[in-house]
Amino acid sequence: MPPHADSFTVPTRGKGTLEITEACERIVANSGVRTGIATVFVRHTSCSLLIYENADPTARTDLHEFFERLVPENTPWFVHTQEGVDDMPSHLRMALTRTSEVIPVVDGRLALGTWQGIYLFEHRRAPHRREIVVSVLGD
Repeated sequence: MPPHADSFTVPTRGKGTLEITEACERIVANSGVRTGIATVFVRHTSCSLLIYENADPTARTDLHEFFERLVPENTPWFVHTQEGVDDMPSHLRMALTRTSEVIPVVDGRLALGTWQGIYLFEHRRAPHRREIVVSVLGD
């Protein structure tokens, strides 16, 4: 089967996580691939992707707080601050996470675990429009 790729845009409301599993699953279903892999990629340097707990939202609350403490804004020695105090922290948070995830496709579906979801992790304060590209390979 030929490779299949598609993209979608996610409007964010600022910092936080947004589940994008269903949009990724639609692209996999439309690809016709029954067995293979899907690569999900975000085309930005101040947000990232995660496979994370999707059953209890407090797990994401703790994740957000962890990153606020790990890479705080207003760090006095950051030089790259031209776009605001959240600029450099957003790039560092992206570097500590990922911009892509590779997920097996089994029986035409993403082979995610029971409590797993795919999330866009927005690191900037202001709303943004983030582009996600999904590429599917297989039979």
